[in-house]
Amino acid sequence: MLRIGITGGIGSGKSIASRLFQALGVPTYDADSRARWLMENGVELREQLSAAFGPGTYDAAGRLNRAALAGTVFNNPALLAQLNGLVHPHVGTDFETWAATQAAAGYPYVLKEAALLFEAGSYKQLDRIITVYAPLAVREARVLRRDAHRSLADVQAIMAKQMSEEEKMQRADYVLTNDDVQPLLPQVLALHAAFSRPTGA
Repeated sequence: MLRIGITGGIGSGKSIASRLFQALGVPTYDADSRARWLMENGVELREQLSAAFGPGTYDAAGRLNRAALAGTVFNNPALLAQLNGLVHPHVGTDFETWAATQAAAGYPYVLKEAALLFEAGSYKQLDRIITVYAPLAVREARVLRRDAHRSLADVQAIMAKQMSEEEKMQRADYVLTNDDVQPLLPQVLALHAAFSRPTGA
């Protein structure tokens, strides 16, 4: 079974591409949502986060205080690296367990969607990498439409902290162009056909 990663910067449309693969029956692991779940429900990870970032990491009801944690690490590279260093290994283990289940079920390939696929090093678990690309102006406009609470400056600050689209494309095996001009579905269908062959892509 092939393990395929899919990534892309904020506003690139990687989640839309992932949903197209899902609609084709491809098991898809959403690393970002699983990370959030593990931060809420993983006993060991909760203990590690509380020890690293203090008792205010979780509220009185035991819920993760996302806003406070994000505010703490966003402009502090060292703390952000510490947070990622705690969370990413748990996500990696969780993915391995999930992927083994899909392999046993006989799927020819699975998809792992992750914003920080290269940055977290999780690409090393995978056989192929797809990057979803969109021009900067298109990405900015999409995020502003989607996230009404963000300003353009907010969006640009997030993008500045992400790996550049150019580097992602250089490191990827495949690039899906999602620029609102080229149709995305035919590109996804072509990759799906390649990955579904018995010998892989």
